[in-house]
Amino acid sequence: MMRIHMSMRTLVLAAIACTGLAVAPSGQSQPPWTLDVKPLTLAAQPGSGQPQLNVSTRGTMLSWVERTGETATLKWAERTATGWSAPRQAASGANWFVNWADVPSVVRLPDGSLAAHWLQKSGSGTYAYDVRLAFSGDDGRTWSKDVTPHSDGTQTEHGFGSLFAMPDRGVGLVWLDGRAMTPGHGEHGGGDMSLRFGAFGRDRAQKIEAAVDTRVCECCPTASAVTADGPIVAYRDRAPDNTRDIYVARLVNGKWTEGAPVHEDGWIFPACPVNGPALSARGRDVAIAWYTGANGAPRSFAAFSSDAGKTFGPPILLDGNGSLGRVGVALLPDGSAAASYIAVTPDKRAEFRVRRIERGGAASAPVTIAAIDAGRTSGYPRMALSGNELVFAWIEGTRPTQVRTAAAQVR
Repeated sequence: MMRIHMSMRTLVLAAIACTGLAVAPSGQSQPPWTLDVKPLTLAAQPGSGQPQLNVSTRGTMLSWVERTGETATLKWAERTATGWSAPRQAASGANWFVNWADVPSVVRLPDGSLAAHWLQKSGSGTYAYDVRLAFSGDDGRTWSKDVTPHSDGTQTEHGFGSLFAMPDRGVGLVWLDGRAMTPGHGEHGGGDMSLRFGAFGRDRAQKIEAAVDTRVCECCPTASAVTADGPIVAYRDRAPDNTRDIYVARLVNGKWTEGAPVHEDGWIFPACPVNGPALSARGRDVAIAWYTGANGAPRSFAAFSSDAGKTFGPPILLDGNGSLGRVGVALLPDGSAAASYIAVTPDKRAEFRVRRIERGGAASAPVTIAAIDAGRTSGYPRMALSGNELVFAWIEGTRPTQVRTAAAQVR
């Protein structure tokens, strides 16, 4: 499957072309926001990458991948009062599919147990790989035998997974599923990528495998969150005319609603931009962030919902000066949200930035977390909120890369 059809140079130049549009988001003023960002020491080895952040009742959890020769290892640590806990291993293998955008994860569930997912090769094709899942009920000391949530048995792409807790104390997962696609030139011959759902019960046995949307963008990361009304997932859809806007679906009474656009950006693009959405939920409040290249202008936006994602308010522009997207979002205690993205400066540098946005559309001036590489090497920077602390994770350098972290108290 051909993944990057718009070169990074093209994206950067397009983003720079937007620098003449420097205006406050949505035409609002920029209220002050003080964010004292302090680095956190993490015992990740040189060559580490693929960071992912999740939050549970115990606090913030970080997972990442380290590679030694042909072997990849999924590690995790949790935020404590004195820093990050010592890294622990969730899984390891020599036949993994390790990719800058399709990232594994380790999640702590509400009952204290752990779930982990990673990607494992299923054949010789470049994008022949499966989602693998394992569970731990003893705080990661031992893990179950790994399983796959998809039963099709095809040597096609299965990835871009998002794990979440189910209302019945089970585990849910959505992923992109290429079982209906056929190989061809550039590994993208035809057929449709689908978004599928798997549910595992309290005993961690799978009880559901079902389609959520049978035609979606081929390789954009998915996102999930759990509202007071149940799980919600966000993804990039693909219409027959190649309109690739961000959609959400909600699990209501055991069934997924039909996917609906967050906003009709109308971005028609002939191939996958590898740029997915981000979600955050608290009660029935939801915040979402996304990237679009509609009208030839690379931008990142965010929006709020007060009805568990059934409807969303108008989009709030995050980056009047152009963006590479790769967004993050976290609802803040006062009902506003922090939204992160990769910005491109006029001198062609890339920066991991965050700004506070309000439901009315006002946004603070951006805060730069770190300078990062403008290409794929920097992957997806991450952001999560636990209590009053925002935690950030990103990739520093190129050869070797290094996962770095920082935190800030929200006032």
